[in-house]
Amino acid sequence: MTSPATTTNDITILSGQLRLKVLELYNMAHAGHIGCSLSCLDLMIATLILRKQPDDTFILSKGHAAAALYVCLNHLGEISDDQLQTFYKNGTTLPAHPAPNQHKGIPFATGSLGHGLPIAAGIAHANKLQGNPNAVFVLLSDGETNEGTTWEAAHYAMQQGLDNLVMLIDKNGLQGFGHTTDVFGDTADVTKWQAIGFEVVEADGHDVETLVATVDTLRLQANGKPKVIIAHTVKGKGVSYMENRLEWHYLPMNADLYEQAKADIHDRYFTA
Repeated sequence: MTSPATTTNDITILSGQLRLKVLELYNMAHAGHIGCSLSCLDLMIATLILRKQPDDTFILSKGHAAAALYVCLNHLGEISDDQLQTFYKNGTTLPAHPAPNQHKGIPFATGSLGHGLPIAAGIAHANKLQGNPNAVFVLLSDGETNEGTTWEAAHYAMQQGLDNLVMLIDKNGLQGFGHTTDVFGDTADVTKWQAIGFEVVEADGHDVETLVATVDTLRLQANGKPKVIIAHTVKGKGVSYMENRLEWHYLPMNADLYEQAKADIHDRYFTA
């Protein structure tokens, strides 16, 4: 396990290092979903790597960002370097979407959108019934808040007073077929989540230090309300030609684009 980052510069470098690993995996697999992984990576750094309670549960509901989860678990020592190199290959335990019962940090299969919050709410309720003090974190995409099951689970969480449940919404404004506001409206809107009774916080989804503080604060609030952090992010964050571009929900990189992506990350994360 690598020692956690402690300073702003350490965190910036860590974010850059993990971005390079994400790019390496997708380049090796010649696969898409790169922009989605770069969008939510900082949320995972804050919640998985830097949070103070390692026994809490974390679920990546937007399973198409699996590579970001894998590099974080690799950083934590739960996935070895050799295992990481099998990403997307036949027989791997690290497929395009997370598979269950292979790694401690991946308790459930995810990727069919709308399942993560129901599962997380169930775990949070079980923790309450058992007197288990650990919290449950679940990371959703903003497009995923279109799903009816997400809202059913949200109402359940509110009705059961699951204040040990913290949602993180990766709000990059783009989903599979366009801008979220054009496809189904803004279902990751603050007022909608406040209206059903959630404790709502908006945050910069790439300000890792503030995210860590926000997560810690919300985790300790025993106010009977489930929580949601609506994190404003950039699809393809860190790679100039990917940022805020819908096509990088899907496209793989060629050799030249891979080199350009790496150069962008070095310029943004490793130069003073």
